[in-house]
Amino acid sequence: MSKKILSLVSVLMIFGISLLSGCARQTPAAAGEKTGIIGAMDVEVNSLKEAAENVKTTTISGMDFCEGTLSGKNVVIVKCDMGKVNAGICAQTLIREFGCTKIINTGVAGSLDERLEIGDIVVSTDAVQHDFDVTYIGYAKGEIPYTGLYAFPADEEMRKAAVEAVKECAPEVSVYEGRICSGDRFIHTEEQKERITSDFGGMCCEMEGAAIAQVCHLNEVPFVVIRAVSDKVGETTVSDYQAFEAEAAERCAGIVMLLVERF
Repeated sequence: MSKKILSLVSVLMIFGISLLSGCARQTPAAAGEKTGIIGAMDVEVNSLKEAAENVKTTTISGMDFCEGTLSGKNVVIVKCDMGKVNAGICAQTLIREFGCTKIINTGVAGSLDERLEIGDIVVSTDAVQHDFDVTYIGYAKGEIPYTGLYAFPADEEMRKAAVEAVKECAPEVSVYEGRICSGDRFIHTEEQKERITSDFGGMCCEMEGAAIAQVCHLNEVPFVVIRAVSDKVGETTVSDYQAFEAEAAERCAGIVMLLVERF
């Protein structure tokens, strides 16, 4: 092979490697870690948005995705609004459109466990949809057909980091690890509570976490749900809930900020 041909081959190889490197830099994974943070209400995400820097907001499906940095880390913070459909759309958008490599769901929840007091924190071991029921055609309660699962497990390392963040950020409250039960219904009676705990156990109930968990499972993206107890099912009045909601959400937001910084 002549020297001219060898030189041409070398140039082409270098050019090809440069192109591949350029493509690799454009992929979300190569761009580094990015955390998606989802809350259902303004009170659950406002303080996080205020603390974020270099924010660029993009509206998709009626949701404002605030992309920037928090505690020096790349994040996208978004209010999804209440309910599992909104939460699922939001989680999928964070993963596919923004390249989020992990998801944190933050907010408030109602207690299903007598040990929990107002303000205590629950970190998810897994999450189930308590209102999903196709038992008539042979599936277990809550089981999602064709997945073989009714409970979607949270990432173990994120769980551990979240628990440590609670202990450091809010030592005055108790932190528990347990199952999150989600459904498109605000649970407020003893009868509703007993049905959920009888079927699934669980430490707290809310309306988004399990949908986010399922989306993350399907996309192989790690997640954790962190919930502050704002009401005790069957005991707390509407006015009590409204009074505790802001305080509980603010505490949860502080924990999320520390978790983002440390994990």
